[in-house]
Amino acid sequence: MSDTLVHISLREGTENEARKPETARPLDPLSKEILRLKKELNAVLLAHNYQIPEIQDLADYVGDSLGLARIAAETDADVIVFCGVHFMAETAKILNPDKLVLLPDRDAGCSLEESCPAEQLKAFQDANPGIYTIAYINCSADVKALSDVICTSGNAMKIVEAAPKDRELLFVPDENLGSWVMEQTDRPMKLWKGNCYAHVEFTADSILAIREKYPEAPLVAHPECTKAVRLLADEICSTEKMVGFCRDNPATAFIIATEAGMLHRLKRECPDKEFIAAPTDNCACNECKFMKMNTLEKLHACMLHKTPEVMMPKATLERARLPIERMLEMSK
Repeated sequence: MSDTLVHISLREGTENEARKPETARPLDPLSKEILRLKKELNAVLLAHNYQIPEIQDLADYVGDSLGLARIAAETDADVIVFCGVHFMAETAKILNPDKLVLLPDRDAGCSLEESCPAEQLKAFQDANPGIYTIAYINCSADVKALSDVICTSGNAMKIVEAAPKDRELLFVPDENLGSWVMEQTDRPMKLWKGNCYAHVEFTADSILAIREKYPEAPLVAHPECTKAVRLLADEICSTEKMVGFCRDNPATAFIIATEAGMLHRLKRECPDKEFIAAPTDNCACNECKFMKMNTLEKLHACMLHKTPEVMMPKATLERARLPIERMLEMSK
C-alpha cells in the first residue's frame, strides 16, 4: 500500500457522482492501519462531503447522498464502511442486505431524521388517504418504508416533476428543500415541518455581512437553507453540484453556505480557487455536530471490531428498498 492516496473515480465528469479527488497527503500510522484493514476486509470506505478532512482523504468515494447511494448499490465489496450519519448507513444496508455495513459512531444522527417519526407520518397518511409521499433521503428506514419515492437535494426537482399528476403530494421531512422545489417546479405540496439545524443557522444578516466583505464572490447555498438566505444566493444546489458550479464559474472566490466540511472537497477539486465559509450569527463557519462525531479513531475501531453494525428488520429493509430503487431508476 502506497503512503499517498491516488485518484479513484467512477464515470468521471457526470453530475451527482461520488468520487475521490486527488490528494498527496502523507499518511499517519493510524491512517495506514485503516487502509490495511480496508484491504483485509475487502471493504469500501464511503464518506459524505461533510466528514472531517482526514476521513475524506482516506475514502474510496467522497460525495453527496445520491452519489453515495449509487456507489452503495453497485459495490462488490464485502464490507461497506459508511462515514456519514445513521440514515446514510441505513440506506447502504437497505441496498445491500447481505453485506456487513459499519458506521463509526452509532449515535451520529440527524435533526431531519428526528423531526419525522414514522408513527407520526403514518398517522398523517391515514388521515390523508391517497397522498403521494416523497421523502428526502435524510430520514429513517421506517419513514422510507412508508414512502412512495425517495429524493436527494441533487435530484429532488426531477423526482417531484415525475410524481403522479393526479395525486396530492407530501414532502418530508425538510420544509426548506420542499419549498425550494415547489418554487422551481410549480408543483404544490404539503410540507412536513422539519429542518436541518445546521443549515437554518445561516441568516440573512450573516450572509449580507459576508457578502459585503467579499462583494465579488458568488454565494452558493444549499437548498436546505431558509428562503431568506436562498434569495441572496447566486446559485442554489446540492453539494455535488457545487463542485461543478465552482469549477466552471470564472470567479476566483466563492462564499459557500453549507456545512463547513464541504470546503475541503471544494479546495481539493478546485485548488486554484478560494472558498469562504458562510458565517452564522454566532460563528465564522457552520459544522454539523453529528457529521463530526466520526473520527479516525472511531473509524479504525469499527473496522477492527466490525461494529457498530447497521441492522434492521427484514420487512422494513424490503419495504424501504422499493422507493430507493425507484429514485435511482428515475435519476438515470
